[in-house]
Amino acid sequence: MIRPTIRNPKSARSLRSIALACGLTAALALGGCAAQVGPVEVTRFSAPDASMLGQGLIRVDPANPQDASSLEFRTYAAAVAQELAKLGYRQALPGETVGNTQVAVLSVERQVHQPGRQGSPVSVGVGGSTGSYGSGLGLGLGINLAGKPQDQVETRMQVMIKDRPDGRTLWEGRASFTVGSKAPTAQTSLGAAKMAEALFRGFPGRSGETILVK
Repeated sequence: MIRPTIRNPKSARSLRSIALACGLTAALALGGCAAQVGPVEVTRFSAPDASMLGQGLIRVDPANPQDASSLEFRTYAAAVAQELAKLGYRQALPGETVGNTQVAVLSVERQVHQPGRQGSPVSVGVGGSTGSYGSGLGLGLGINLAGKPQDQVETRMQVMIKDRPDGRTLWEGRASFTVGSKAPTAQTSLGAAKMAEALFRGFPGRSGETILVK
């Protein structure tokens, strides 16, 4: 068996350390990217007679009248209106006489969470470490890789489509998702479009079923 000759052991050890460190960096980067994207959890409910859905005139109203002047709410309302138009609904034109219509009552809630760690932070050493994240990489780097956890933005959206004459609820949909505060979808404009599209995908959906939309 022919064994390769290492002329400079120190250089070889350095190269191995660099390779392992690069692998660690890539793993952490991929883990960070994965944490940025989360599926939207969607639940829908439909009335027994849903033949009126997806047609006629409709408008989007806030569940809380005070939200009507909010720029953030209007962004979500515009995203919902766009999805409703794809389903076959249309909004009344200025001056148009409106008879029987439907109304989509929209409510949106956003919260920022600061996740806490359980147990000790990751401390990579000889033989690996369990730590709070259970890396177990065992690189022997002797560094603490645990930074401050990224804030998480949780958004919840609820839409109730009601028959305007009698106020009967024809359909109700709820959507929620959580992403890191630095994720693109944490921005209102992108998050609103993502949630609205997920909420109305496969409309009206199976009543009472909860799905995850990626």
